[in-house]
Amino acid sequence: MTGPPGKDDATVIAASLDRPEDFAELYNRHAADIHRYAARRLGDAAADDITADTFLAAFRARSRYDLTRANARPWLYGIAANLIGKQRRTEIRALNALARTGRDPVAESWVDHADDRVTAQAAHRPLAGALASLSGGDRHVLLLVAWADLTYQEVAEALSIPVGTVRSRLNRARKKVRAALGDCDPTLVHDFAPEASHG
Repeated sequence: MTGPPGKDDATVIAASLDRPEDFAELYNRHAADIHRYAARRLGDAAADDITADTFLAAFRARSRYDLTRANARPWLYGIAANLIGKQRRTEIRALNALARTGRDPVAESWVDHADDRVTAQAAHRPLAGALASLSGGDRHVLLLVAWADLTYQEVAEALSIPVGTVRSRLNRARKKVRAALGDCDPTLVHDFAPEASHG
């Protein structure tokens, strides 16, 4: 997080109620991460819109933000996940194309910029198929943990669901991903959705 020391996200949001221009600090802190996450899900072109819409929605809802939460990251990812969910058909179509052809329609964001362990060429097709087969809720949980690096608690906050639901959705998603990869590369699956660091 950038910005002056001692000025957490909640403080910035509170200040923006009287000085709306202060909200730009929240954008400066988190926009690149939100864009990266959206690009991995939908491609660069859609990520621009998702990022802009995420911060517009956050700005409009800032008076309802829970100021006891110093870090606004889960809130912002929750808004982004909801917006991405509205474009579910686009995401599913891209994942199915990758699973069917091995050609990634959002290759710029998935291949050139994603972690090597996630986008290893051998795993593209089965991984994309597994992601496409997940329910929207399971996919959101898995990718918020794997790509946004949120903790279970942060995912629960982002999606407004109990931590137990996060755990069960993540467990279900992991099983499908492992099965799709034929259990032949457990390191890839472990790195894709780390267990130990988010428990």
